[in-house]
Amino acid sequence: MESPAGTAKWDRAPEHDRGGRQRPTERRLLPVALAVDAVGALLPVAALCVTTHQPHPLLTAALAGMSWLSVGASKNRYSRDELGAGAVLPVFRDWLTMLGVLAVACVGARIDFSVEVCVLALLPCLALGVARRKLAHRYLLAIRRRAQALRRVLIVGEAGAVDVVLAELAHRTDHEYVVVGSCLVGDEATDSALPVCDRLASDGDAPEGALDGERVLACAAELGADLVFVAPGRQMSAARVRRLAWALHDGGRNLAILPGLIDVSQHRVRLARAAGLTVMHIDPAAQRGIPVLLKQATDRLGALLLLMLLAPVFAVVAAAIRCTTAGPVFYWQIRVGRDLRSFRMWKFRTMVVTADRMRAALEQANEHDGAMFKMRRDPRVTPVGRLLRRFSLDELPQLFNVLAGHMSLVGPRPPLPEEVERYDGTEIRRLSVKPGLTGLWQVSGRSDLSWDETVALDLSYVDNWSYSRDIGVLMRTVRAVVDGRGAY
Repeated sequence: MESPAGTAKWDRAPEHDRGGRQRPTERRLLPVALAVDAVGALLPVAALCVTTHQPHPLLTAALAGMSWLSVGASKNRYSRDELGAGAVLPVFRDWLTMLGVLAVACVGARIDFSVEVCVLALLPCLALGVARRKLAHRYLLAIRRRAQALRRVLIVGEAGAVDVVLAELAHRTDHEYVVVGSCLVGDEATDSALPVCDRLASDGDAPEGALDGERVLACAAELGADLVFVAPGRQMSAARVRRLAWALHDGGRNLAILPGLIDVSQHRVRLARAAGLTVMHIDPAAQRGIPVLLKQATDRLGALLLLMLLAPVFAVVAAAIRCTTAGPVFYWQIRVGRDLRSFRMWKFRTMVVTADRMRAALEQANEHDGAMFKMRRDPRVTPVGRLLRRFSLDELPQLFNVLAGHMSLVGPRPPLPEEVERYDGTEIRRLSVKPGLTGLWQVSGRSDLSWDETVALDLSYVDNWSYSRDIGVLMRTVRAVVDGRGAY
């Protein structure tokens, strides 16, 4: 085996079941998930049926619990992959399915019950299901950052494709994969420090190509990998991958094909079949229709409602600025919005009045890479300004921009004109949607992120936008404001 120096960093999975079974963390989550779902259906139904004098309350509660668990089991909600999933919509779909299953079960058992009472009793079941799924997802993300509950992966492909995959995986820590070795196709050298367990023939149709499966299985067993990634490449033909899949599945290992896509959300992917081929359709982000109308309505109504509710906060902040520093309460800047349209963006003033003229002298002290200017200890920021920035209160006047249609509640950070002048062809795509009062950048670390990370988050939002994702960002914004990480 080729083992370049520095490979220890890849082997960061202390908690692992090498037989491909559920690992200890997931074995602990499974009974908790089953208990929460069972109790969430049983107790509320039994209690409400008894309170409202429904017939057969215990039998109805038992049927509700079995229906909820059966629907979850039939859709693999208790599998290793689903236990850590954080999406909420599947829980709601399962809940609607469970209502139908329970109705059929009650008719079969000849139980006469009130539909309104049953639906009301099962609402806690839905709420607990959502909470359980979210908490399990956050728990797994937290322990994965501590190198636990990871899946050991062996990657197969040409050296260049393997290097690209490794670079993408190393860029993030919110996934469950740790690559422990590779089987390279051909003699090309790799740039990574990953152990090269074996090298496969360049021609998969050659006699030695038929041994791919045995050699990859041997490498997986040696490295304790329960999952094999196949990276795309011209030497990994469909027939070769098919033979490899047969061998791996017969040997008790799982196979995953990497299609070569970067940052494509699952809701944009549709699979179809044509002449025996598997065709992957990539849908664009919604640009019209009901989701867009919902976003526009949420922006305008949400901004109006927040302005009304936060009027006392506006008054307190304005008084604090006026009483502690000389100059206006509000501050505006020209920012660039959708399709390169400029607009005035309003904020509460957090700096001294001469801040813009002082920036040129501070350029050398910029602590942020890329196009943004950020200083952790900016001397232009006033004491009150630091407090306002810590809790993002200085951003509140941007609600007027949202109400005017210049901005959205959720979107990329609105850039300055001089920043846009330095954009390349990739970065300019950030301006294909309205900038936001909050967004993925704001809830993921703000100024603590590098420029590349900022651009990646904004591009992810532009490409994978959905209304439900906006709602998720708005909910995460509250926690980000309280936490204050990266706010300076």
